[in-house]
Amino acid sequence: MAKKRIATVWLCGCSGCHMSFLDLDEKLIDLAALADIVASPVADVKEIPECDIGLVEGAIANEENLHVLQELRAKAKVLVSLGDCAGFGCIPMLRNQFKNEEVLDRAYVLAESNALGSVPDQEVPALLPKVRPIHEYVEVDAWIPGCPPSPEAIWQAVSALLTGKPAEEPVLSYD
Repeated sequence: MAKKRIATVWLCGCSGCHMSFLDLDEKLIDLAALADIVASPVADVKEIPECDIGLVEGAIANEENLHVLQELRAKAKVLVSLGDCAGFGCIPMLRNQFKNEEVLDRAYVLAESNALGSVPDQEVPALLPKVRPIHEYVEVDAWIPGCPPSPEAIWQAVSALLTGKPAEEPVLSYD
C-alpha cells in the first residue's frame, strides 16, 4: 500500500502549530512509516503537490496567504486547519483595527529594528482589507483547536486520517 502524502503550510500567525507538530518527537518516525511529507514551511517547495492531507496553520492576511490556501485546497483531498488563528483569526486579526497603511508604516518605517524609511514595493504581499480565518475562503474538512493544539491532539487527528481509526482528541468540523 502506498504511503499517503501530507502537505503543511503556514500562513499569517506565530508558527506555534507547526512547532507542536515538530514536538511529536519520536512519533514523527511513526508518521514517516505511514506518510510522506511532500510540502512544509521548512522545505523549499515552489508548488504544492497533490496530497491526501493538507494541514494549514494561520489566518489569511494578504494575497499570498490566500493564493497558498486556495492552492492547498485544490490539491488536498482532506484539508485540516490547525489552531485558533486558522479557526478564529485570533492574534493576526488584531491588525483589523488599523488601516493597512498604518500597519505597513509601523512595520517598515517607524520600527527601529526595521526602519527602512519606506515600505518596500515588491517584497510585501498586498494586504487584504481584513484578516480572516481560513474557513471564510475555502471549505475546511476538520479543525484541530488550540493555541497551539497539543502535539497529542495533532497526532491523534493525523493518525486517524492516515489509518481510518477514530481520533481520541477533539477534531472539530465547521458543519
